[in-house]
Amino acid sequence: MSVSQSAVVTEEGELEERASTAIVPWWSFTKALIAAGVLRLAEQGRVDLDRPIRGQSYTLRAILQHRSGIGDYSGLAEYHEAVAKGDDPWSDEALFERVSPEAFLFRPMSGWAYSNVGYLLLRRMIERTCGTGLPQALHELVLEPLDLRHSRVAETREDMRATIFDTGRPYHPGWAFHGIVIGPVAEAALALHRLMQGDLLTPASRAAMLNAHAIGGALPGRPWLTTGYGLGLMSGTMQRVGMARPLHVIGHSAGGPASTGAVYCASQDGYRRTVAVFGPGSNEGAAEDQALRLLARM
Repeated sequence: MSVSQSAVVTEEGELEERASTAIVPWWSFTKALIAAGVLRLAEQGRVDLDRPIRGQSYTLRAILQHRSGIGDYSGLAEYHEAVAKGDDPWSDEALFERVSPEAFLFRPMSGWAYSNVGYLLLRRMIERTCGTGLPQALHELVLEPLDLRHSRVAETREDMRATIFDTGRPYHPGWAFHGIVIGPVAEAALALHRLMQGDLLTPASRAAMLNAHAIGGALPGRPWLTTGYGLGLMSGTMQRVGMARPLHVIGHSAGGPASTGAVYCASQDGYRRTVAVFGPGSNEGAAEDQALRLLARM
């Protein structure tokens, strides 16, 4: 990663010196915040994580953990072509014509497959339940309670022009159908620390968020040795050259046009820090490796 922006939060919740305040797209780290919003609605009795959705065979919990069997648009050539041309985003209905939420890759809860379409369904559920758009709903449910004062859901190309990576500024955030938070790198690190250490969620909700489904082992070109996924959170073990033993981490990687990121905390004694790293390019492994270096104080 040629030029990157980073921030480190200590175990006590304080930002270390030189934490970046640059505005960046949080990309799929936004999923952790969406998951926290859904869990808060469940705590309030407004949604049920385990009730099948509108006659479907999948539940909110299955979608949160990417175990619903719903497909994704990331493999669609026409999606990437439209983004590259600078087209305006498809409507939800046009997306569903290409990736139907009712055409399953597997029986719900019998497998695992990453699905941005599933998280779009979560967005729509949050908006129906709260009676407002995702920007306001996520602000009220998560961003404001976590005291993230300079972070928000991006809605327009103009919003993206506030971010620091030049080649990503023309991107329309509507192409990430579940929504994208943009904000300071430092606030991304604070967001994860406060989710894990604060009182936004009940202990039971946090435990549910951390209860990971095992996915597999090492990922080529990335520091992962084991991988799992909870409710909106990636988890597993990472190791880089020079580390005596693997480190268990929790958080989410992030990637989109022109930039990548990694927001992770370590849960082992002696390594209780939270870090966020964002930089240009498409190499998520490089962002993860730099985040791991900061977690391990290397």
